[in-house]
Amino acid sequence: MVAVINTGHSVRSIFAYNENKVKEGTAECIGEGNYPAAAESLNQAMKLNRLLHQNALNGNVKRNSVHISLNFHPSENYSTEKLLRIASAYMEKIGFGEQPYLVYRHDDAGHPHIHLVSIKVREDGSRIDMQNIGKNQSEKARKEIEKEFRLVPAQGRGMEEIAVIKPAWTGRVFYGRSESKKAMSGVLYSVLFNYKYGSLSELNAVLGLYNIRADRGSEDLRIFKTGGLVYRILDKDGKPTGVPIKASDFAMKPTLAFLERRFALNTSEKVFEKNRIRSAVDGALLRQDMDLEKLVSVLHKEGIDVVLRKSAAGQLYGITYVDHVSRCVLNGSALGKKYSAKGMVERCGNGAKAAEVSGDGIFGHTAYKEQKQTPLESTSDGISVKVLEQLFKPEGQADYVSGKFKARRRKRKRRGPADRN
Repeated sequence: MVAVINTGHSVRSIFAYNENKVKEGTAECIGEGNYPAAAESLNQAMKLNRLLHQNALNGNVKRNSVHISLNFHPSENYSTEKLLRIASAYMEKIGFGEQPYLVYRHDDAGHPHIHLVSIKVREDGSRIDMQNIGKNQSEKARKEIEKEFRLVPAQGRGMEEIAVIKPAWTGRVFYGRSESKKAMSGVLYSVLFNYKYGSLSELNAVLGLYNIRADRGSEDLRIFKTGGLVYRILDKDGKPTGVPIKASDFAMKPTLAFLERRFALNTSEKVFEKNRIRSAVDGALLRQDMDLEKLVSVLHKEGIDVVLRKSAAGQLYGITYVDHVSRCVLNGSALGKKYSAKGMVERCGNGAKAAEVSGDGIFGHTAYKEQKQTPLESTSDGISVKVLEQLFKPEGQADYVSGKFKARRRKRKRRGPADRN
């Protein structure tokens, strides 16, 4: 069993996502926990209001919704009763045994899995601390449940088996291969609630990886003037194909107003994310014969996709970094001039071989003068030893001597009026 835990700002969106799957016939609400009645006797309003009313007890909790998926091996086909017992045991072991929750069985992937929708606010208004819950409580619960219910253990399986435990939205959307709205909805739900983006261009940098674009249209069109938004599927050349779908037609309502609220939530300073991307770029540029195409490939292996924006003439005018580890999207200009499109072209440059450390700690290709090296002057990765020496050279530090080893200064005796006569 593999457990995936996500939190969010809107329990309505998580609830709507699962209920929409029910309407499409790819999911079923099979049970509930800590509700006054059984799931089959509750309508949508009753299910949602139970969660909203308890969340309202503490308005200070911003990320108050919890969305958990429990994924099983493809060979496991359990009854509804057993799935509910597994869900109940899991929620109890991670500290959510007394929380209201809904259980949905999904049939939209190549492996059996259930979704749990719950909240972080307790009945007394206090907040459940979920710090490191995946690493601690959830991992312990997973192992105990695998033994208790005799499930196929997640730990120790080969990569080819683990690969099937993926959410349905991990693949790109291709027009004509599946129902457009259904495929786009899965991608949008995953991206909109899990990535940190601060503008429509940054959001499209992520969506473009899945062949989707959020489009406002040109400024002279009515859709732009009225604040409308549509989502389009892109072909292999990045051009729109098929019929666009209005944002308001999706269950989660990812309209322009919704995105603007997300932009505001994601405007906090991203110090760690910026430093991670800068370090990855600088480290890649240390290698010899590095050009922009190779840089994109190297960063991809580090979990960072580089989205290059080019004009019709093929001239690069923009660059965006999508970090799938920190789930952060940043335009190159937000990282500094040397990470913008112009800066990266200069640093990767024509015939640039390596990088030299500049005074501000940024690696600049253009400052490097090519020299002949002996085999002992470079590492197996082609990185100059002299460059490494400069990188790891300690900054100037004053000599430190412990206080107990310092000679004590004798206090000078002040002369009084009597001593002067």
